[in-house]
Amino acid sequence: MAADKTTILLVEDEPAIIALVTFSLREAGWDPVAVSTCSDAWEFLQGRMPQLILLDWMLPDQSGLRFLARIKADRQFNNLPVIMLTAKSMEEDKIAGLNTGADDYVTKPFSPRELTARIRALLRRKSPEHAQETMSVANVTLDPVSCSVKIDSDRIDIGHAEFKLLKFFLAHPDKVFSRGQLLDKVWGDHVVIEERTVDVHVLRLRKALKEAGNLIKTVRSVGYMLSEK
Repeated sequence: MAADKTTILLVEDEPAIIALVTFSLREAGWDPVAVSTCSDAWEFLQGRMPQLILLDWMLPDQSGLRFLARIKADRQFNNLPVIMLTAKSMEEDKIAGLNTGADDYVTKPFSPRELTARIRALLRRKSPEHAQETMSVANVTLDPVSCSVKIDSDRIDIGHAEFKLLKFFLAHPDKVFSRGQLLDKVWGDHVVIEERTVDVHVLRLRKALKEAGNLIKTVRSVGYMLSEK
């Protein structure tokens, strides 16, 4: 069973940088998708939601700053983490990017190690469910890299949807989520699934976790949460 990889959209028109960044992101365990124009990036966003965008400042059809403003003005995309890639090192340019909504800023030339470290830090901060570190609660441990779940030290069989659901709960302990929120956060708003399907996956998750299944609490009239309490 393979968990969904974290998708990173790279908007960049320099072939050498595309090759370097794409290789570095794959080595880090992510799924990079590269496009060379803002219009191609917008078209990609209509069909698939990445977890993070790496956005060049200078692009053929419009500036990355203008495209960033478009993303941040759209309710569907305004929470997407964005790192600007740019040859511009002037302080005013950095401030302009951050004021428009960029989360971070990497000036060319940059080291691939620095870029991947900044991506990891931003994903941890903005989307903890996409972090690559081992996650645990009580005697349950989830490893995102090997896509495995253990109870004590014994690996258990768990379905793909249940793995994603458990990973999300572990990233947000003691927080209550409605069925609609879980559909949106775990399966994505481009997937058509009925809210009652969430109940089925919660039941399967509890069954897979055996005695530890009681960590997944039902909050009446609201939804579900993971808690040791």
